[in-house]
Amino acid sequence: MQPRILHISLFTALIGFALMACISENGETKLELPPHFPAMNYPENNQFNQDRVDLGRKLFYDPILSRNNDISCASCHKQSLAFADTAAISPGTEGRMGTRNAPTLANVGYNPTVLFDGFLETLEKQILVPIQEHAEMDFNIVDVSKRMKADPAYVAMSKKAYDREPDAFVITRAISAFERTLISSHSKYDAFLQGKKRLSAAETRGKNLFFDRLHCSQCHGGFNFTDFSVRNNGLFPVYADSGRMRVTQLEIDRDMVKVPTLRNITLTAPYMHDGRFKTLRDVLNHYESGGEPHPNKSAVIQPFTLTEAEENDLISFLKTLTDKQFITDKRYSAPK
Repeated sequence: MQPRILHISLFTALIGFALMACISENGETKLELPPHFPAMNYPENNQFNQDRVDLGRKLFYDPILSRNNDISCASCHKQSLAFADTAAISPGTEGRMGTRNAPTLANVGYNPTVLFDGFLETLEKQILVPIQEHAEMDFNIVDVSKRMKADPAYVAMSKKAYDREPDAFVITRAISAFERTLISSHSKYDAFLQGKKRLSAAETRGKNLFFDRLHCSQCHGGFNFTDFSVRNNGLFPVYADSGRMRVTQLEIDRDMVKVPTLRNITLTAPYMHDGRFKTLRDVLNHYESGGEPHPNKSAVIQPFTLTEAEENDLISFLKTLTDKQFITDKRYSAPK
């Protein structure tokens, strides 16, 4: 299937526009999704429930998760930045530095795998990683639950949401429940797809470059502008971070990193898994060059040439993927 055909089949036939909301039908609470988004899969033991979301939201913003009570999930995933960060590498507890850039959490509930390795299969499993990681929160989830049990509010919320006192199950499920509500679907491009807004001439030229001439949608396609695959994009001949190979120990996975979403891309700089590129123009320059040679480099990474005007047009289109409502929605902000 050609990218242009894929683009049309995924988007242009879709109509209607809905706000993400919590509603009740037949006594059951559920998450209402935009009509041009697919259904979201929920683990059997963590179906959507507003009480679970409320608990997860409280935990997301609480430094109780870190050994020294000095950082929270929101320290590295800031709402004003589409739940990403301006730092190439976000500092963890005591200012310790890791190795990877903090990715956006926009639409993270749709990710079939999480982390740049593209290896863990659920958000529930991912929650464990930053809590125990030495360069991040450097703590133990059992000790987190002990802290929560000393707080009557957390005990009450846990029992209401999961019918049990705070423990590892509650912590991982609740934060995941909140993160699945982080739906970004109100960009100018979304409105364009609904027939509610028109793109400017520059944005239209950029869209045509993206989908037709450059075929960026081969990797950054679909409703979330990612195919969720792991690829090598030729950043280096030899990577300091071995990517997916770090967990699989397979040579075919050496220096392979998950393709990120491009939604809210103007808010999530710096770019790449190590945050090495400060601007979108830096990213374009890399791809124009065709990247560095590497045995696992994706075949779709090929050199091309753009004029300065064409680069400006492409960036203008990418700006239409910014969702200003998402970064100001109080449902996602720190609870009062």
